Amino acid sequence: MISRSQKELNDEDIAAIGEIYHNWRSKDWENKYKDMPGLCKSASLEEVRKNNFVLTPGRYIDFKEEEDDGEVFEDKMKKLTSELKEQMNKASQMDTIIKENLKSIGFEI
Repeated sequence: MISRSQKELNDEDIAAIGEIYHNWRSKDWENKYKDMPGLCKSASLEEVRKNNFVLTPGRYIDFKEEEDDGEVFEDKMKKLTSELKEQMNKASQMDTIIKENLKSIGFEI
């Protein structure tokens, strides 16, 4: 992943997408092509018409449900906020050390 919303495709990804496309375009597409949640869906003209011809993927593609890790939300948030607090304290300590080191060589922030 390049960012949270952007993925760099490798050769395998490109080949897989190409295979999906070619299966969908084949004469025997009903036996070869399968809709895949979160990836692709063959929408009928009627579905597109019902959506006023808007082609935003989210209107057609079913998204995968994320797996439940079984941890209670409140417990998970307490743990995560505790970890964040520790990391922020550590960052503050490191900032102080960096400022002191810069000051010792003649540079102040």
